[in-house]
Amino acid sequence: MQATWLKAQLIQGHGVASGRSENSPYPAGTIAMQRPLFHDLGLDLSDCYAGTLNLSFAPLEVQLRDPDHTFAQLCWTDRHPPETFSFWRIEVRCSTAQATPAWIYHPHPETKQRHWQAPTTVEVLAPRLDGLLVGATVELLDTHQRIRLVDGVRLRARLLEFLKFRVLASQDGFFKHESMGDRRLWLSSLFPEAGQLSDSDLERVWRQARMLYTED
Repeated sequence: MQATWLKAQLIQGHGVASGRSENSPYPAGTIAMQRPLFHDLGLDLSDCYAGTLNLSFAPLEVQLRDPDHTFAQLCWTDRHPPETFSFWRIEVRCSTAQATPAWIYHPHPETKQRHWQAPTTVEVLAPRLDGLLVGATVELLDTHQRIRLVDGVRLRARLLEFLKFRVLASQDGFFKHESMGDRRLWLSSLFPEAGQLSDSDLERVWRQARMLYTED
């Protein structure tokens, strides 16, 4: 299947990556601080503006796989513990600029202590795109098709409802002797759409089902 351009909306960010926020503890901006470290690890971002484009696909959630680079436990500040970062090579285009190479920049949320992004949003590092305003449409292209957009809210709600009568019928027996692999295998034949959800999403739905549908 041929890769397609994915449309997103430019939204206001925290202003921490670029250092524009008056409340940021990093006046130079986090990207300017991190970029030399990424360079030493083999990723040259010198052609990118030292700030991120915050792109929203809401209400769809973004799932990413197979990054081009992952740098684990990078110690770039003394203000909090090390963070892990992943990058995907993509192209971006908008009304003010033709297609240009860029990077999805993903600080892993499990290692990030503040300034989290919603699962509907990605941060992109690109050359400066003059004239681009908040609310504008920006398109992304990944020729390797590693970006997946999922209606996570709807899918989690449907899965929770699907589990209802099965849990009510067996109570705690439903949750015994079950691995994530077993769970996915079971869902693949009965509710295959759930395969789009991440392990953490499935675990969250299972916890909700147990809380809502089992007796104390």
